[in-house]
Amino acid sequence: MPIQTTDVLIIGGGLAGERCAIESALAGHDVTLLSLVPPRRSHSCAAQGGMQASLGNCVKAEGDDSTWHFLDTVRGSDWGADQEVARIFAEEAPIAVRELAHWGVPWTRVRPGKNTYFVKGKKVEIDEPEEKGGLIMHRDFGGTAKWRACYAGAGTGHAVLYAVDGEVVRLGVNVVDRIEAVSLIHDAGRCWGAVVRCLRTGQLSTWLARATVIATGGHGRIYGRYTTNATINEGSGAVLALETGVVPLGNMEAVQFHPTGLVPSGILVTEGCRGDGGHLLNREGKRFMVEAEPEKQELASRDVVSRHMMDQIKRGLGVESVSGDHLWLDLRHLGETHLRTKLREVWDICRDFNGIDPAKDLIPVRPIQHYSMGGVRVNKDGEAYGMRGLFAVGEAACWDLHGFNRLGGNSLAETVVAGRYVGRRVAAFAQSESLSVDTQLATRFLVDARKRLQSWLDRPSTGAHVYRIRDAMGEIMNLKVGVFRTGSELEQALSELEALHREIARVGLRCRAPGLNPELTAALRIEGMVKLARITTLGALERTESRGAHSRTDHPARDDGRWLNRTLARWSQDANAPVLRYEPVGLIDLPPGDRGYGQSLQKPMELSIESYNAEVKSAMTEAGSLPTREPMGSRMQWGAWRGHEDRPIRPERNE
Repeated sequence: MPIQTTDVLIIGGGLAGERCAIESALAGHDVTLLSLVPPRRSHSCAAQGGMQASLGNCVKAEGDDSTWHFLDTVRGSDWGADQEVARIFAEEAPIAVRELAHWGVPWTRVRPGKNTYFVKGKKVEIDEPEEKGGLIMHRDFGGTAKWRACYAGAGTGHAVLYAVDGEVVRLGVNVVDRIEAVSLIHDAGRCWGAVVRCLRTGQLSTWLARATVIATGGHGRIYGRYTTNATINEGSGAVLALETGVVPLGNMEAVQFHPTGLVPSGILVTEGCRGDGGHLLNREGKRFMVEAEPEKQELASRDVVSRHMMDQIKRGLGVESVSGDHLWLDLRHLGETHLRTKLREVWDICRDFNGIDPAKDLIPVRPIQHYSMGGVRVNKDGEAYGMRGLFAVGEAACWDLHGFNRLGGNSLAETVVAGRYVGRRVAAFAQSESLSVDTQLATRFLVDARKRLQSWLDRPSTGAHVYRIRDAMGEIMNLKVGVFRTGSELEQALSELEALHREIARVGLRCRAPGLNPELTAALRIEGMVKLARITTLGALERTESRGAHSRTDHPARDDGRWLNRTLARWSQDANAPVLRYEPVGLIDLPPGDRGYGQSLQKPMELSIESYNAEVKSAMTEAGSLPTREPMGSRMQWGAWRGHEDRPIRPERNE
């Protein structure tokens, strides 16, 4: 059928999309969920280490609460996060985690009595109280003041995804897999659904809906093979929004590099390894993080640890290999029993992909692209800027919980917290709207999609190869838009990406089958991916400061006077380049200061907090933010963080 209808259309079958679908289904709506792969094979399944929620169940988590979680998240973001969103998230996370337990997630539980842990390299014994026995256990993660990550061994994403998918099945959500959205159907600032393509047959059709949700995950594959992301994480949702010419992408230059990508495969080795006491070693066998970050050591935030690791490699302290220089992750002291229970997936990955025993052997690791803090810019209700009826959730969205650096465990938590919170807004929106749209609008977008598809099928079989374009893009991004960035390298990258963009016109197609054709699928996506790469690079070039994961060696200070803002990128239809503008990060409760780890070179704000906050609402509205169900600032707990300041104070280095 060329035109189909539903109340709520969700594009993306991972945790965020499925959790959002549950809320609309519970509200009685007809929900259709589209997925590139069967939902239980989505990239959410790859999450290993844990999910942050301030339950405070074990001794090392005593005194934890939502305010501590809020503080850690804002500091971790290097003050780039929307602080109201961070507050909402911290308050909702414990509810979401307990709900998952009710749905059957087998959380690792507190074992009362004496337990052995490794804390800052030392083996310690801690007595867990009898009354806490059986409660959800926590492990330590980077950048947190308390142990907060709730986990199910090292397979947390797998366990949570299967439980959530079970609820989706129970509620009768219409799941259609092996299908991709190729364009949004929209008119006059209102989204009405999407044109979709069946990956089996190549057939195009349309879905019309009262509300449409983008939940397609990140866009790490613009880094080619230098990413932990699955091959499906090509940024299709961000491209859908960008190609409207109306909806902006936020903070695309904010790219996280995870410290421990397995060499040579690039598979993620969870932060839970370091949370459980694992060490990072250079070629001399030295724990360099002890000197680099005496307070947090291996558990500073990911951006900080990745920079220290790359610094070791640049100084010649990496281990040479045919796959490039790397460092070591040492888990041997944790013992085989611990590794085969609490870190079982890591044990399996090391054995299956490197043929090593982590109880006896060092694990080769180096930083690798892992997460996209940027995405479809939305307000706190998850509704896209400038487009009513379009929502985005999870890694595909710039909600903006993470700012310029995400803390480990906050992403997996965000999928279910934002899915639950935004899902309720989506359900309410669908309840208040009718599907009053002319089907000729859907037909027009369908015809345009068919023309685009046919234009590829009509191309000659000679010419540049789409995979060569894609691989070249990945090499450029990895070499010149990586952990450390400079203006000259970013300018080179931008010029090279622009040349690649032009070369797409000369790409030929060897296989002309309309369906089951990976080459055609890659060809349909390649221009959107190059656009995302160009926006990322341009945003990094223009932002002349270092903040979180965006580290400019030619501009090493965090500049709160000029750059306490969020990048917004729009790409008008038929334009040759994106246009950048900026908006405030949001209302500020916790003033910018020292994170407690990493570099502390800062240029202070020029405005007072009061003056900055007074301009936020009007500036965000002008940038495209739509009205929210609750007023801006209604979820803030002004000043609640006072009294939670027990971190060591380091000397400030202001310019």
